[in-house]
Formats: sequence, C-alpha cells, structure tokens
Amino acid sequence: MSHLYPDWRIGDDVLRREQIPLLMGILNVTPDSFSDGGQFEAVEPAVQQAEALIRNGARIIDIGGESTRPGAEPVSLDVELQRTIPVIKRLAVSTDVPISIDTTKAEVARQALEAGARIVNDVSGMTFDPQMLTVCAEHDAAVCVMHIKGTPQTMQDDPHYDDVVAEVTEFLARRLEACAAAGLDFDRICVDPGIGFGKTAEHNLQLMQQIEEMRAALGRPVLIGHSRKRFLAKLLGRPVEERTAGTVGVSIALAQNGADILRVHDVGACHDALVACGAVATPIRRR
Repeated sequence: MSHLYPDWRIGDDVLRREQIPLLMGILNVTPDSFSDGGQFEAVEPAVQQAEALIRNGARIIDIGGESTRPGAEPVSLDVELQRTIPVIKRLAVSTDVPISIDTTKAEVARQALEAGARIVNDVSGMTFDPQMLTVCAEHDAAVCVMHIKGTPQTMQDDPHYDDVVAEVTEFLARRLEACAAAGLDFDRICVDPGIGFGKTAEHNLQLMQQIEEMRAALGRPVLIGHSRKRFLAKLLGRPVEERTAGTVGVSIALAQNGADILRVHDVGACHDALVACGAVATPIRRR
C-alpha cells in the first residue's frame, strides 16, 4: 500500500485518516453508561446529540444501547432494540455520516443494519454471539473487531498478560482470520485493542504506545477508545466528570502515535485540539 494509513471501506464510502485521526462520536442511549448514562435515552435528545457531534467534527456516530462499563449487567434483546433502532432510523434519513451500532448481539446488529447503520462495533471481537459474523457478512457491513479479556462483568478482575501487546495483537489476528472465513472483506474491518476491557492502566498505556506496531502486524486501521476511562483516574486522580482535558491530551498523543480512529465523547474539544496541534507541531518524518 502506497500510503501510511489503510482505507476502511464503509458501504460505498472509503474513510482514511489523513492530517488527524477520524473521530467516532459516542452516543450512549443507556441509563447506566459510565460517564453519560441517562442523558440521551429519549429519541429526540439522542438525535440532537448526534447532530451536535457531527457539527463538531465526528466522521462516524457510534450508538450503544447496552453499557459495557466494568461490572455492567447485560440487558435484554428487546430493551437494546427499543433503545437503539428508533434513533438509527431517524439519523439514517437525516445524515450521510456513517452510523455504527455498538452491540454484541447479532439480532441487534441485523436490525440496526436494516435500519440504516453501516458499521457493527462489537466489543467481544465477534465472539459472544456465534451468528454475529454471519449477519455482518450477509449485510456487507463494515466492522470494528475489539479485544476483550473476559466479559464486562469479569474483565477487571486482576487481568494478567505476559506480553499485552503481543497477546492482544495475536487475538486480533485470529479474529481477522475468522472474519475472512465468514466472508467479510478485509478492507471493511478495523481493529481495536480494547482500552480498559480487561487491562490495567499500565496495559492500556503499553497498547497506546505501540499502535503502529499493531497496525503493521495486522494491516488494518486501528481504533482507540480511551475517552474518560478509568486509567485517566490513575494518571490524574480525577473523577469521570473531570476527565475531558485528560482525554484531549491522550488524543493528541494517540494522533502522534499513529491512531487511525479515536472514539470519544468530547468530539469538539478533541477535534479542535488535534487541528490546532497539527498546525503548529513539527511534522513527524516517517520511514
């Protein structure tokens, strides 16, 4: 490939990181997500929030109807569908920005794709539901394949790795093989090392420091979801409502480390910081 950053094909569109990483705006339509639970449960506030994220620079909107914070309890299929599908239907007719469904349930993914979503973002790496790969392949969906150790209920119970970067990369490589075997096009896949999903703060930092190594090994765009997460509490000693500045700082470092896509709540702050930093910083010379 002649350019540094690989293409991510989403429907008939192609997204690729250029001067700054692509920003995926988080829209949690849940009562219990760790930082914005309960704010956008109704359809109208959710749609308004999505539109605001797009105005502020989001290139993708990621809609989730089930919290995956540490210790979160699962929700039923019907509840997740009731939370997400009406919002997706509204946005699908009002914006051309790709909509992503954040789910581990194949039936939620199927109905979301039929409602207008174009991306399936599965925190389990397509492992929790055996039908997920089939649904994504049948709908020619773009997918984000993430690493998790355990489940949201158990993932932070003393996670251990001998070499976190090597083990996460190996897991993602195996999932790429599974996607290919199911008939998913390679250029429709991005990968996510799963910051905070079965990792200590030190594990998270190691992964974020070696993005280019992961992308070189896997050949796919790398998405990082670091926004307002618990490792920032260890770094900064601040509660979740005071982690915007820390999220922005990490976003700048991730851009310098070569991340392709950043999944964030504070799209406007991250976008403006990345653009301003890029205008002033000395360009990094890459071999």
